[in-house]
Amino acid sequence: MTLMHRPSEARGREQLDWLDSRHTFSFGHYYDPKHMGFRSLRGINDDTVAPGGGFPTHGHRDMEIISYVVQGGLAHRDSTGGDGIIRRGDVQAMSAGTGVRHSEFNAAAEEPVRFLQIWIIPDRQGLPAAYRQTHVSDDQKRKTLRLIVAPDGADGALAINQDARIYASVLDSGNSVTHTLQTGRGAWIQVVDGAIDVNGTTLMAGDGLAIEDEGSIVVAGRKPSEFLLFDLGH
Repeated sequence: MTLMHRPSEARGREQLDWLDSRHTFSFGHYYDPKHMGFRSLRGINDDTVAPGGGFPTHGHRDMEIISYVVQGGLAHRDSTGGDGIIRRGDVQAMSAGTGVRHSEFNAAAEEPVRFLQIWIIPDRQGLPAAYRQTHVSDDQKRKTLRLIVAPDGADGALAINQDARIYASVLDSGNSVTHTLQTGRGAWIQVVDGAIDVNGTTLMAGDGLAIEDEGSIVVAGRKPSEFLLFDLGH
């Protein structure tokens, strides 16, 4: 069994007057050659944007970008035609492919918006740009591993161009879920809020854990918690 614990406080951090961003892996001005990603998972940015703040229109290429809203509302607009406000429970997947431009702003005048922006390296370059969105309620995630992103868009999940599956879960204290990791695959667990135990390792809010060479992953809630599990082939 191979485990790599990435504590919340070890993450990179960028603070502006309108943004507080925590970087699990190297991103932007934060660079750490020991933390460049895990398999095809390139980035997890935990962003809190103040009212009136946001990211002006900018471009990306050849990246699968997933946004998972935790709190508040995020106003999104992109060059594929995607336009609207995504709120807690909403998930969006954008294939940057040959090139996409987008902007993201806090949609509220008084409360912050918090969301995880996830970057996954696609299985090939030069794909057409695309935008997809879905809603997954807390009840749909409670006491289970709800598939929200998958390469084939199975079970209502958002399709992406990589052998990567993302599951979301909400657990109460004492609840547990189990995931089977197939031979040769790796998992990354990212705690959104609360505290969990993963095969005997305690993770707090903001912590991450890489898992390889382990067939069964058991996640138990130490207190009301939310987390994402990435099942990665590459």
